[in-house]
Order: sequence, then C-alpha cells, then structure tokens
Amino acid sequence: MSNFKTLSKGQIVIPSVIRKKYHIEPGTTIQISEYNGIIYLVPPVHNAIKAACYVLPSVPSLAKKLIQERNNERI
Repeated sequence: MSNFKTLSKGQIVIPSVIRKKYHIEPGTTIQISEYNGIIYLVPPVHNAIKAACYVLPSVPSLAKKLIQERNNERI
C-alpha cells in the first residue's frame, strides 16, 4: 500500500505499474465506491462474474453455480 497526495483539483496519480496491470489508459472509466470509511477504485472488468469468483469463498462454491446460471441465460 502506498500513500499519495491529492492534486489541486482532488486528482491522484495511479502508479504506472498498476495502470499497466489493469489496462488503465487515458479515458478509461473507473468506478469509485465508498463503504465503511474506505474508498475503492474499481477498474473495468470484461467478465464481472469471472472476476467475482476470486472474491467469493471457495466452499461452498457459489461462483460455479453463478457462472453456470449465467451461461444458461445466454442460450
């Protein structure tokens, strides 16, 4: 974790290592959320369900069920 100062208009600079890792380029829309006193910067994801798989606990595996239901909706 790093500390950053805000610029005059409330802007912060995202380090290049993080920008490259999450494919953040000029004009990329980033979701900003606040929960319980913590501010989250969420980069765009191409497959939100697949990205959520790593957030959910492995047992019971709700992620597999969500992916299966999502795939069934596409048919």
